[in-house]
Amino acid sequence: MMLNLKMNILIVDDFATMRKIIRNILRQRGFTKIVEADDGTTALSILRKEKIDLIISDWNMPQMPGIELLKTVRTTPEWKDIPFLMVTAEGQKENVLEAVKNRVNNYVVKPFTPETLLEKINKIFEGK
Repeated sequence: MMLNLKMNILIVDDFATMRKIIRNILRQRGFTKIVEADDGTTALSILRKEKIDLIISDWNMPQMPGIELLKTVRTTPEWKDIPFLMVTAEGQKENVLEAVKNRVNNYVVKPFTPETLLEKINKIFEGK
């Protein structure tokens, strides 16, 4: 699967500034369709309404953390193959292991550079 600049990307983070940073990185790379959710529950309602091609989700969020969102996505037949990039804070090795166990496609550790984020996204789609 080629990296498609028209794919629909869902950014999930309870922190508006972080969503804005990720959105700006994606826009500068040429991605045009970006949807935002402030936590996992909002993300699920978006997933029910529209086709999402990539989920970029933070781990730490109130109500529904990223790992719960990942588990729900992976156990829902129509979403199970959506590429999922987990954003995690530094030094949370056990989080990464749990995410990998739940078939996360890749993960990025905060703080990250635009290059790192885009590289992780490229890797996900190269592997498809």
